[in-house]
Amino acid sequence: MKLYKTSHFRNHKISCGQAKGLSIINRPIQNTVPMPRTLYTLIFYTCLPLIALRLLYRAWRAPAYAQRWNERFGFFKAPAISGKTIWIHTVSVGESIAAAPLVRKLLATLPEHRIVVTTMTPTGSEQVQKLYADEIQNGRVFHVYAPYDLPDAIDRFLNRIQPELAIFMETELWPNIVAACHSRGIPTLLTNARLSERSAKGYARLGSLTGTMLQQLSFIAAQADDDARRFIELGFPEERLQVTGTLKYDITVSEESQTQSLSLRQAWLIGRSEQARILIAASTHKGEDEQILEAFKQLRKTVAELLLILVPRHPERFQPVYELVKSQGWKSVKRSSGEKITSDTDILLGDTMGELMVLYGTADVAFVGGSLVEHGGHNPLEPAALGIPVITGPHVFNFTDVNKKLEEAGALFTVHNSDGLRQQGEILLMDSQTRVAASQMAKKVMDENHGALDKQLQLAIHQLKS
Repeated sequence: MKLYKTSHFRNHKISCGQAKGLSIINRPIQNTVPMPRTLYTLIFYTCLPLIALRLLYRAWRAPAYAQRWNERFGFFKAPAISGKTIWIHTVSVGESIAAAPLVRKLLATLPEHRIVVTTMTPTGSEQVQKLYADEIQNGRVFHVYAPYDLPDAIDRFLNRIQPELAIFMETELWPNIVAACHSRGIPTLLTNARLSERSAKGYARLGSLTGTMLQQLSFIAAQADDDARRFIELGFPEERLQVTGTLKYDITVSEESQTQSLSLRQAWLIGRSEQARILIAASTHKGEDEQILEAFKQLRKTVAELLLILVPRHPERFQPVYELVKSQGWKSVKRSSGEKITSDTDILLGDTMGELMVLYGTADVAFVGGSLVEHGGHNPLEPAALGIPVITGPHVFNFTDVNKKLEEAGALFTVHNSDGLRQQGEILLMDSQTRVAASQMAKKVMDENHGALDKQLQLAIHQLKS
């Protein structure tokens, strides 16, 4: 097994001295706050009333947050234990989708195992239940909310599911959960792991709490060299780390999804000329919708028959964004309403769950949100897998490596405001040659970088056997 080495970055030969920041590995991290796990746990227990209030506030905007609180404290009825169990923890929709290929590979490779998939959010829960409806029905997959990072809740959870292996997706690490698995001898794999510069600084400020937690992890499968470097800087042993790439390149789009996208596109363009185009702005956050609508207003002056699909990231924002669209006088339709899209429709509001890839597939150009505001961006590989040129804002620290690859290939374009979105959108929508070239490069990047799935599968199996 080829492991990550500081003296040889994957695909790039870089010495320790050349690798920026590696010199801090062997000296104490400065400006940290000593945080033993007992103090962290005490603070967590003390904050439970505030956590409850936050859940109530979120439930006011998204009622599903008011349900299944018992699961967050480890109280739930697990199916009778038959065979062996692997626990895979995701956070919300994005991580659930990213984990799906690995879950399916594990199910196929290890038929004697069942998979417990946990999430933290209702939207993630809904996504998991859609992804594995058949597997949940036949008992191969069980879904429940993950427990809060409290020792008693974690003990109840682990007693009920009794996992042989715990797999955490991306950066979803909790000190008490990792410690509980470690004390029980349950191997832990942080897979598809990413760590932005901002997150690394946050972990570093926690000092020994972070260091101890990382030492207790069994293995890390990092997405990219920079992610690996940051984990090592925080104290993770380099001999237990491998750069595998990201599962997000292993996206597969079903024929059913592609057929549905084509059918919808044809229906939505009826009555419009051959020059009509579709622009999707997906996973948008507060502060972006106004900029997108301004860019759309200007684009309509040159791309007169442009249809905008606007998809807010969170369900609680569906209605406020719809009201914003209506207040500006646009003729709009909610996807959930089933209302017919006509040649007079200006904007389709994507207010359904689990349809994003289908909606992407109808578009000519995609803007990926969370990037015009300082959220860190969302996954640009979803539209890229469909060969759709991508536009993002500058704030993409959650997907730095992915965005860089796409941008260098000419498949992704960065803008900084609504005017930049208008300008780049006009080029891609009006110039078919540029759009086709970007589409081809997007597919090429996907083809050249897939393969992380098999590497991460083998690491998971290795941890089971170790």
